[in-house]
Amino acid sequence: MSYRFVARAAVVVFLGFGSVANTQTQTPQETEMTKTASGSFEVELTPQAPDEGAEGSAIGRMRIDKQFRGDLEAVSKGQMLAFRSAVNGSAGYVAIEEVSGTLDGRRGTFVLQHSGTMARGAPGLTVSVVPDSGTDELEGLSGSMSIDVRDGGHFYELEYSLAEGSPENAE
Repeated sequence: MSYRFVARAAVVVFLGFGSVANTQTQTPQETEMTKTASGSFEVELTPQAPDEGAEGSAIGRMRIDKQFRGDLEAVSKGQMLAFRSAVNGSAGYVAIEEVSGTLDGRRGTFVLQHSGTMARGAPGLTVSVVPDSGTDELEGLSGSMSIDVRDGGHFYELEYSLAEGSPENAE
């Protein structure tokens, strides 16, 4: 399997999920003061050369650059690893991206962790805020994101909360 094939498969996996609800369960803390942020985003995926010694691997690596608009006004940078099996419609990816900007007017950074699969065309996707990754006014941020790809556009919904003692709860 060539690197170019895997890179193209990664784009199909990443962009081909369509509308996928996050399947992660929420902690009690997240259910107490959960808010929803929504909007759109643009994404650019750039194939990366395989790591030294990984030439010929069926795993592709991509750089992620995103621009979020809406309740989340931010940019993100990240890395994705993806694999597409020989069975049509079966693939998987993992990714980590650092988001920097404002969430409902609060400035800071946080990290999103992705885990996506397609089992013979049936998608599954979990995108979670990495615990304790929030900085500045987003310290204590927790939550999960769903992604919807439709009509050539990318849309997000971030269900989130800020822990007790965070800037939002100090008002």
